[in-house]
Amino acid sequence: MKKLVMGYIFCERSPGKDEEIFLKEAKKRNIELVMFNICKKFNEKELEKKAKRCKIIFNNSAEDYAPEFVKTMEELGKKVIDSSRACYYHEDKWMFFLDCKKNKIPTPETILLSEDINAAKEELKEFGRWPVILKRVFGTQGEFVDKADNIEQTERIIEKFWRKGSEKAPIIAQEFIRSNCYRVMVIDKKIVQTALKSNRGWKSTGVYAKKIKRFRVGKKLEKIINKVVEAVHIKVCGIDLLKKNNKWYVLEVNSAPAFDFFEKEREKLIGMVLDLLLKEINEHAHIENK
Repeated sequence: MKKLVMGYIFCERSPGKDEEIFLKEAKKRNIELVMFNICKKFNEKELEKKAKRCKIIFNNSAEDYAPEFVKTMEELGKKVIDSSRACYYHEDKWMFFLDCKKNKIPTPETILLSEDINAAKEELKEFGRWPVILKRVFGTQGEFVDKADNIEQTERIIEKFWRKGSEKAPIIAQEFIRSNCYRVMVIDKKIVQTALKSNRGWKSTGVYAKKIKRFRVGKKLEKIINKVVEAVHIKVCGIDLLKKNNKWYVLEVNSAPAFDFFEKEREKLIGMVLDLLLKEINEHAHIENK
């Protein structure tokens, strides 16, 4: 039986554990994986030649360069899971806040700050929620996220972001909710894993989590998760939530989520992603044959 060919986008100096498992699970399903390592040098002709072989491509990189690579694949006529628009439109933290408000999804109160520092200070005075969390609208692993207790600290943090970044990227101010971070992983609209991430400090997302354990998803939370999934149209994602006074708040949604919170479940999750890709190929073939 002829093998199906799929593409796989990642960004590592050399293939890691995820890549090892993806290749192993792909082999079980008679799939050939074409690897696109965006850390490595490539030329357009070689890229196009490799892309033409692929029925579908999965992006497993959250690096800043990944959106451009995904858009390149889409320009070559390839379907990518997840699409550049679905992922990176909703990973814009300000746009995600607006989407939550539009769909009546509970989320921390947020404002978009002016690029003018004096205007931003006035906006924060009107916002009146202290302490406040400052974030660039794009960013990974909490790199451009900080907490300010007053206007003076806010000014220093904003200027630090501007110095550290390559440009004056837009910044949001968000109400601070003291909470552990609750991650729900969704694959093909199904909740497949939960991870309660805790830390002694105020940051407990991503790399800042010191302890991780599972938690139960009740009916109220399940309803919220379903609303988020319908709003963002991302097929493989990690949804981060906070909890205050027994009420859930959706913090953000992440495409290309980590599969390694619980090592024993990693293989199963990666297998589910490959099954989703097979399903997408079959559905596309069915539509074409109509």
